[in-house]
Amino acid sequence: MAVLALAAAVASACTDDSASSDTTLAGPATSGTTVSPEPAESTSPPTTEAPQRALDRVRPPEANTVAELLALRRPIVIAHAGGDFEAPHSTMFAFTTAALAGADVLEMDVMLTADRQLVVQHDDTVDRTTEASGRVRDLDYGTLAALDNAYWFAGDTWSNQGLDPGAYSLRGVRTGDRPAPEGFGPDDFRIETFRSVATAFPDHVLDVEIKVPTGDDGQPDLAWAQEGAEALAAEITALGRDESVIVVSFDDDVLTAFRAAAPTVATSPGLDTLISWYGGAQVDFAPSDLVFQVPPFYAGVEVLTAPVVARAQADGFAVWVWMDDTSTQENEEFYIAMLDRGVDGLLVSRPSVAVDVVSGRSS
Repeated sequence: MAVLALAAAVASACTDDSASSDTTLAGPATSGTTVSPEPAESTSPPTTEAPQRALDRVRPPEANTVAELLALRRPIVIAHAGGDFEAPHSTMFAFTTAALAGADVLEMDVMLTADRQLVVQHDDTVDRTTEASGRVRDLDYGTLAALDNAYWFAGDTWSNQGLDPGAYSLRGVRTGDRPAPEGFGPDDFRIETFRSVATAFPDHVLDVEIKVPTGDDGQPDLAWAQEGAEALAAEITALGRDESVIVVSFDDDVLTAFRAAAPTVATSPGLDTLISWYGGAQVDFAPSDLVFQVPPFYAGVEVLTAPVVARAQADGFAVWVWMDDTSTQENEEFYIAMLDRGVDGLLVSRPSVAVDVVSGRSS
């Protein structure tokens, strides 16, 4: 996310899925003779080997901590929401697919549900990815987990609701109306908790953005986001992930709340801090700030130029670029252009393409 932010444009412990929900919102040998014993007749049904889960084929990446990641002598690939142009946004299917493709880092957004579960979710509402509608903060996790989080996925964009129904090739896997791809099951297409994703990928660095939801008054609800920041800090500590998670938010106050609760966990500066730095002001960065997560453009101005990248690196920060115009930037050519500017990481929706690009440059 980006100048993290610079930007809004310069800008993943489940309950039982069986819970229903309204998805509308929705013989001995003789002497001197050797005799082989007859095999006992089995009274048990024949066993068949269970098919291997795709997740079981995921191997540890080259770097398992933030420190190891930043010490790599090559650019890294961060899978945005698991690679939301290649798989349904923020699903276990997406994160697994990205990890199998060779992504170094799994990126996700988190927020709290009505029953204070920390879930992997980008939007305030479930409208853009599921068959239902409603705010995440108004729904309990049992209700959310039952939804089809691949309902509107058609590839090349993480949500496109204007297509023929046949275009949504993974719609219905979650609900059992369509068979799951080999190695996966219905649960791989639900809304996940942060804990479930962090537990499933213990060896991958996680890049986690704390979202700031909208309140009843239509304004950003910082108190709700700060509560989410504290919940995230508690989860990271409980899971022993202090060295393998990096946290970011557009809002500096939310990051302040997180740093107070988890001072040793790596962070990226917030939007206001990055804007001040970009403008040349003297900035007191937090000791945990290690990476600038920035878009190529901010407010129509190209901010991620080669000199800006070099300046950030000279100040001791790695630079990860996230794409603010997915219609023109999520492609091999643009990824190469960003690497030519010296960026240290590509935060992308097509991680398999980015992995190929980085591998090609490293070979």
